[in-house]
Amino acid sequence: MSDDSETADSDEVEIDGTRGFSTNFENTDLGDEESNQGLFDDLLSGEPIFENKEVLRPSYTPHELPHRSDQINKMATILVAALRGETPSNILIYGKTGTGKTASAKFVSKELESTSQKYSVPCDVEYINCEVTDTQYRVLAQLANKFIEKNEERIDEQLSTLESLLDALDEYEATLDARDTHGANTTDRSDDQTASDPFEFALEDATASEATDSSGNKIEPESGESAELGSSPPEAEGYSDPSESKPDSPSTEPDPMSVDDTGNSAAADPTAISPDHPLESTPFESREAVEARIEELEDDRDSFEEVPMTGWPTDRVYSVFFDAVDYDERVVVIMLDEIDKLVEKSGDDTLYNLSRMNSELENSRVSIIGISNDLKFTDFLDPRVKSSLGEEEIVFPPYDANQLRDILEHRSNVAFKDSALSEDVIPLCAAFAAQEHGDARRALDLLRTAGELAERSQAETIVEEHVRQAQDKIELDRVVEVVRTLPTQSKLVLFAIILLEKNGVHSINTGEVFNIYKRLCEEIDADVLTQRRVTDLISELDMLGIVNAVVVSKGRYGRTKEISLSVPLEETEAVLLSDSRLSDIDDVQPFIQARFEN
Repeated sequence: MSDDSETADSDEVEIDGTRGFSTNFENTDLGDEESNQGLFDDLLSGEPIFENKEVLRPSYTPHELPHRSDQINKMATILVAALRGETPSNILIYGKTGTGKTASAKFVSKELESTSQKYSVPCDVEYINCEVTDTQYRVLAQLANKFIEKNEERIDEQLSTLESLLDALDEYEATLDARDTHGANTTDRSDDQTASDPFEFALEDATASEATDSSGNKIEPESGESAELGSSPPEAEGYSDPSESKPDSPSTEPDPMSVDDTGNSAAADPTAISPDHPLESTPFESREAVEARIEELEDDRDSFEEVPMTGWPTDRVYSVFFDAVDYDERVVVIMLDEIDKLVEKSGDDTLYNLSRMNSELENSRVSIIGISNDLKFTDFLDPRVKSSLGEEEIVFPPYDANQLRDILEHRSNVAFKDSALSEDVIPLCAAFAAQEHGDARRALDLLRTAGELAERSQAETIVEEHVRQAQDKIELDRVVEVVRTLPTQSKLVLFAIILLEKNGVHSINTGEVFNIYKRLCEEIDADVLTQRRVTDLISELDMLGIVNAVVVSKGRYGRTKEISLSVPLEETEAVLLSDSRLSDIDDVQPFIQARFEN
């Protein structure tokens, strides 16, 4: 069977050069009809509400940011120095969650890079999320690898250009060789009637007819005239006629401008006389120089070594990063989002090294943009780092309800189909988010979740009830995520509180929680913390809003904390039991009952 027939019989097809599988199932035998129960057919039957759901996600960077023009313009006036080849001042951006800090910084960065390409000014912007990349090693390694990748891309572009230049040289030299061969073969062509250029024979015939008298006798050329009138004009080949007499200079003396250092005619060197030579407008003087540059670039590319995410000494990682940044002449803007997380985890060593780089760099210049939710994180920085890092500060205030409404209306025009929103949906989303410190991210999440709930119920319009359901769902999702990411010891303390509440204990005190906590630790063979440390963990759960712990006075018996659960009990317990260690606890009811009997 031929390859063509095999391809024709297969469901595999090629689309835009990529092999995949055809989605045409008209002739496909699905077997038993009962296996096709229309699970997704029912879900697809309703009309979609969304036009582009991604517009409502926090990761989306819009083309316009309402109510942030002042902050954007201030960033632009600082970063415009990069387009002049100068080093921009470092910037610290402050503001609560959802105030548009990251979106504004990314918007300005995109504009900066596009403008730099427009004016051919080398400028690179790199974004690092320090909540994920939270150690000095990881930050430097990620930056080093990004700049190594950029350097390799630029080297590949240069190599492609140089290879094209060599091809142009080959073509040019081949043309010269053909021209020289043609001239040698046509020196004496009186009996040759197979010349490739018929116009040359016409020129010879015309010249011969002009060189005879009325009787047909040949007229001898006078002194100084060319004896080979039938040859093509030398000017047509790009050469000057050395025998041509000039009024001011004797024809027997060579023109000093037309000879090289060895006394040979410059006409023998096409690069010296031909303005269309491939190397004419390049910094290279010969083919050898081009080939040497290609070899140098290939050696540079081979010398790059990607930094592993673990295993190297930090000073080696910094050295590789430094060399990668300084390889090309450019201005580099490093954007560190959640920069306070980096300082909390690793101290200010990273910021110190980055802010001091410019004193050592030869080709590049580095500027830092730090973004933080914590207005006071600089209090923990070294004074030298603080002074060099915080050269410019920009504060993003929270949005009010009217501003949030403008933002939601701006996004909803792109996100939803026409008439998909009732009039009270956007004001309600804005009002809920304004209660939470003017968080635009929360407002967008509310609107998107309300749309998803409406779409799942196959409603044609999003109404107020969908927004309220979305509010409850988001709150529950937040609790689930917080509980899921708690450390094991905090989960054990929370589990103890849940078990007490399930068994009807109200106004739980710290001592009761500690007793159950110890039993749980014995069940899963975990270390038992002191009661003082357990009290601290209860305070942390209180700060997270998972429990409510109030200090009450018992008179002469002292003070104690009365603890109650602030989250849905059953959902929270389910999240805790999804932890593999806590799921090993079997039949906890008896030992809790035994605890009350004692």
